[in-house]
Order: sequence, then structure tokens, then C-alpha cells
Amino acid sequence: MQCHWLLALGLLASSSAWAKKVNLDYHVRLLPESQQAEVRVTLAEGSAVRSLDFDLGKQRAYSDFKADGQWQVQDDGLRGQWHPSPGKSQLSYRVHLAHPLSNGSYETRITPEWALFRGDELVPPAHLDQQDGTELIARLSFELPSGWKSVETPWPRIGKQRFRIDNVSRLFDRPTGWMVAGTIGTRRARLGETEVSVAAPQGQGMRRLDNLTLLTFVWPQLQAVFPRNPPKLLLVGARDQLWRGTRAGHHSIYLHSSRPLVSENGSSPLLRELVHVFAQINDRQASDWIGESINEYYAIELLRRAGGVSEDRYQALLAALERRSAKVSSLRGDQVDSAVTARGVLLLQALDREIRLHSHNQRSLDDVTRALMRLSTVSTEEFIQLSENVLGRQSEVLSSKLLR
Repeated sequence: MQCHWLLALGLLASSSAWAKKVNLDYHVRLLPESQQAEVRVTLAEGSAVRSLDFDLGKQRAYSDFKADGQWQVQDDGLRGQWHPSPGKSQLSYRVHLAHPLSNGSYETRITPEWALFRGDELVPPAHLDQQDGTELIARLSFELPSGWKSVETPWPRIGKQRFRIDNVSRLFDRPTGWMVAGTIGTRRARLGETEVSVAAPQGQGMRRLDNLTLLTFVWPQLQAVFPRNPPKLLLVGARDQLWRGTRAGHHSIYLHSSRPLVSENGSSPLLRELVHVFAQINDRQASDWIGESINEYYAIELLRRAGGVSEDRYQALLAALERRSAKVSSLRGDQVDSAVTARGVLLLQALDREIRLHSHNQRSLDDVTRALMRLSTVSTEEFIQLSENVLGRQSEVLSSKLLR
């Protein structure tokens, strides 16, 4: 019986090696004059895919579809379904890359000199129906406007302006994460097993070396908590007319170049999004406080553990969190503001002290966080259960009315 199980496991492990590999190529031509990109999706063998059902979204960002095989727009333009033709099969379209916000700034932008955008928008999410025994090998290439020098993405480079797209958590590999192109400057370092790049258009005030230095400073502490080793991490930024914030993407972070490395309140916008990239905690059931509070908690804690925060500054920071969250009566809800996040950080700090006390400093909130990382989603009830499993008893901290 054991031999049969070992044989089955061996066949399962080698199934990908026996799969028929079919190339899936994404070719992107950036068009600054229309603030668009022209995308061409090419399947080397169209018969390997029965259909791709795309979610086109409500923004009407995609247009000018042309396809080999059958293309059908459904649900009043919200979805598009492609049935590729046999042999080499292509789908092409255009997508708007500039997204203005109500205050006049842009979330993503393409100018005559550079573009900063999310790869998620180049190819909309899709449900893939493919032939059994088939593995798609996805690659991304760019055709840049005249005078533009290069492009950076969070994916491994395999040639000039070419990248390999391989996401083991998805059946349909598509380009995701923040990207920047044009006449750009880049600083690089290898931290652990990860190639870290800080890239931005020239003349946009991005402090590349400062950001890379901070990442280098906290990296050992980051890896001690979050046992992930992405092959690449990309930090992008710019200034002109862009949203003055920070946001994480797939193995990537956007940081407006005016943002400080460490804010006056003691937190770091960059480290908060870095934790988001590594922790990948997804909340459900009115439990958004978990992910937001963990991101903020470790943005403070990693800097402290690395020696970047003195004890008096740390105590002043805690006092500021207390003042900011004084009126918060509950952490539950789908809208999490800075006051709720501050109260959540204080609760996590109290939970960490409780775990360390009862485990004689053998366990901590780090153990809870690593357990959370193994879940696809988490609710408040599951967070309490995981924490009490680590604690080995019922938690007094988590009996708080804040979690009801």
C-alpha cells in the first residue's frame, strides 16, 4: 500500500514535467499620445485553450478588440469571452493607462516622457478553460516609444524589455504589480534571495538610495518575521500630478516621491506597504482591522527591532496612538480609518506582551502572524482562535469589547 502511495505521489509531482507547454506572449506597445497601451495576446497553439472569460470592469478602459477565433462581449460590456482559433491565435485591444482622481491628481499616469501604471490593467483578470495536460508559459514584452530607455516590472527579466510571468497561485498567468517605463533611473541591491530595485523617472525627486538604504536596514528583521523570498521586489515612484500616497502591488510598491521614509508620527509609509507585500493577509467578515493593524504594527516594530527607534521615541509614539484612538469603541467594520488602525496596533502590542509573558518569552505575535500568512482569508473569530492556540489559553486581551 505504501508503495502505491509513493508511486501516486511521484506521478503527481512529475505531472507538470509531462504537461504540454504552450507559449502565451503578451506584447505591450505604449502610446503616450493617447495615454493608452496597445496589448497583443498571442497563443502559440490556440487549441490548447477552450476559452478565456475576461472581467472588463466598469471603467470602460478596454476598446478596439480584434481576435482570431470568436470574441463575444457580454453583460453590457462588463465581460468579454475569447475562443481562440486553432494554431497561432491572437487577441489585441487598447487600454487607457491614465486614471484621474477627483482632486485632479492621477492614480496612474502616462506622459510624453514616462509612464507609471499597474500591470494588472494591461491584461484584465480572466477565467481560463484550457485542455487537460497543458501548461501555459507566459512572457511579457514591451515596445517603447522613441527616446524611452527602459521599463521595470516586478517580474524576472529574460531579455531586453522582456519578462517571465509565473504566478504559482494562479492558473492564468498575467502581468501584475507596479511598473514604470521611460527615461528612468534605478538603484539595485540583492537582499537575502531577493533582487530589490528602486526605479523612477529621472527628475521626479525620487530618493532611490535613501529608500534602498532603509530596506537594507530592516531586511533581516523582515525576513525573521515573514519567511518569504520573492525573486524580485520593485519600488516605483514619481511626483508630477500623481496621488500623494503609497500602495502595494504584486511584489511591488508605489511610493509618491514626496513621502518621507519615516513620518513625524514615527511610522514609515514604505515599511507599512512592505509588510503588506510580505504578509498578504486578506480579511473577511468585517475584519479589515486585522490586515491594516498588522501592517502598521510591523512598520513600527521592524524599525524598532533594527535599532531605528529609541525607547523614548517609542513611548512617545505609543502615547500618540492612544490619543488618536481614544474615541474608538469597536475595531469591527468594513471601513478602517487611522483611528481604528491605531487602536488595533495597541491591541496587537498588548497581545504580544500577553503571549510573551505566558510563554516565558518563547513565543510572540510573530508566531500568530506566520500562522495568518498560511490562510487565504481570515476573520476576527479565526484570528482569536489562532492567537489562543499560540498562547495556549484563553486570551484576556482578546476578550475586549473592541472585537465584538
